[in-house]
Amino acid sequence: MSVSRRGFLTGLATGAGMLTAHKANAAGVQQFTGYQGRFGLLHDTTLCVGCRSCEKACKEVNGHPPPDRPIDDKTVFDRHRRITPTEFTVVNRYKPAEGRTPPVYRKHQCMHCNEPCCASVCLVHAFEKTPEGPVLYDPDVCLGCRYCVMACPYHALSYEYDSAFDPKVMRCTMCYPRIKEGKNPGCADACPTGAILFGERDKLITVAKERIRKSPDRYIDHVFGEHEFGGTSWLTLAGVPFKSLELHEGVTHESLPSIGTSYLSVVPLVVTIYPGLLMAFYAFSKRKDKLAQQELEEAVRLALEKADEDTKEKLKQAADKSAKDKEKAINAAVKKALQEAERKAAAEKAAAAATDGADPKETKS
Repeated sequence: MSVSRRGFLTGLATGAGMLTAHKANAAGVQQFTGYQGRFGLLHDTTLCVGCRSCEKACKEVNGHPPPDRPIDDKTVFDRHRRITPTEFTVVNRYKPAEGRTPPVYRKHQCMHCNEPCCASVCLVHAFEKTPEGPVLYDPDVCLGCRYCVMACPYHALSYEYDSAFDPKVMRCTMCYPRIKEGKNPGCADACPTGAILFGERDKLITVAKERIRKSPDRYIDHVFGEHEFGGTSWLTLAGVPFKSLELHEGVTHESLPSIGTSYLSVVPLVVTIYPGLLMAFYAFSKRKDKLAQQELEEAVRLALEKADEDTKEKLKQAADKSAKDKEKAINAAVKKALQEAERKAAAEKAAAAATDGADPKETKS
């Protein structure tokens, strides 16, 4: 679909009008509590043994190369690991708290927030929160600004800096295609200890609180992700303070996008509109280039098809001509052979007649 100049300018005018009205509407911003019945995952760190089966399953599901080190190599825990373009989830080991001997392991990945901060800072709406729970990313409209990577409070997004021509933001998708097929995310199926549980988010919160009620000495009395920054699809249980697992403690229950929207309501219009206009021009230019490339590819395809049809027609004509030439050659050869046979027969007949005429004279003499 192409974008006309008039349509583009109309869109800009509409956007400017929305920004102008933004100040009046910002005060009425309400927190989004999430889609009913959406899915989530519960990670019980008291059951996690650091086997990294979830990492292996994640790589297999997403078609990534296997881990650099064997899955049972514990030396990977000697350093803190972050998400990479080929590692959508990593397990880190944390030093035991005072009076606690076993180490604690926590799985790290995109938290799939109820109101994703990555989506709120994206200028072209490359991120979308689905009713099923996962936050999806569309690389075709991404500008590559990496605002989302910097804005994520959980540092759960990575970027393909090594890809020169088509870099993308890379992150956990919560196995959205598998969820659509009625399957569990790969990590949940692979976990041998039951530390990762998949289901409806509301039911997982109930399960988590029931575990805390039954074993108050085992757990911190809190389900991380139920309310933090507006809530997340990934929930965490722990037996140690969450700050020791590098999770934010005591943060606001209000989503970051709603906080940002309230702040922007007092920012002068000129500060907010010009970056948006510049990015809109850039997005329009990128869209135009993409359409031009698609039109070029389509023209090349049609040209190749036409050339292929012309080639087939020429080959057919050549074959027909060859068949006709061959038939002419055969007919000419047959005609020549018949003529030669007729000449030979006439010569033999003449020779025979000459022999018959000479015999009487030889007798008389």
